[in-house]
Amino acid sequence: MDGADGVTPLRDQVVLVTGGARGLGRSLTEAFLREGARVVVDHLTSADAAQAIAERHPGRAVAVRADVRDRDQVDALFAAARREFGAPVATVVNNALSGFSFDGDARAKADEIGYEAFSAQFAGTVQGAVNVVQAALGGFAELGSGRVVNVGTNLFQHPVVPYHDYTAAKAALLSVTRTFAADLGPRGITVNMVSGGLLRTTDASSATPEAVFDLIAGSTPLRSVTTPEQFADAVLFFASPWARAVTGQNLVVDGGLVMD
Repeated sequence: MDGADGVTPLRDQVVLVTGGARGLGRSLTEAFLREGARVVVDHLTSADAAQAIAERHPGRAVAVRADVRDRDQVDALFAAARREFGAPVATVVNNALSGFSFDGDARAKADEIGYEAFSAQFAGTVQGAVNVVQAALGGFAELGSGRVVNVGTNLFQHPVVPYHDYTAAKAALLSVTRTFAADLGPRGITVNMVSGGLLRTTDASSATPEAVFDLIAGSTPLRSVTTPEQFADAVLFFASPWARAVTGQNLVVDGGLVMD
């Protein structure tokens, strides 16, 4: 059943969350399930975690392995979603992250990092998102609308740690967010980004020293570090009919650390 302006309410949507089995992805998956959506849990190396989600939500979640960097695997992912739920995907959340540990002390500095690190992050972040969006377009056309939510970072505005490769890839994803929003808007498709800072706590941020969490908390107006659940709330907004007139935007969700 359509909501405002033909946008499908969350409870009637099929949603794809890439990298949706653990860390922030798991929080995103669980947020959509809580709102009544059916969720395709894409995973690459977290089969057990993805299957556990599917088993807890029979008929409403399905675990599918696909490397988003590979277009053939992404096409097969969408085909599996259609077979499982009998409906096209209405929202895609590009969350998948090529292996990365959020530990500033362990990351290569500017005089050490090789371009292969940038290339790996661009492949996972940009190539992966482009593959997913392009594969979703047929289903979006069938529905007459579509929602794309890309997961970004506040590090473009506040580069306090030397995550050079990760930040560059996410900055490129913001550019893709805006150019795709302009190109796809006439088709009823919105493309937005939600950018967090350090999240307390995900698998990726588990290596972060406690002192860093405390420092960031003390620097925010809310005196706290954003949780994955709080971040997920903002993603729900962009997937919902309430955001039907919003596209090409980057919403920073970090407790006010960055005000952009």
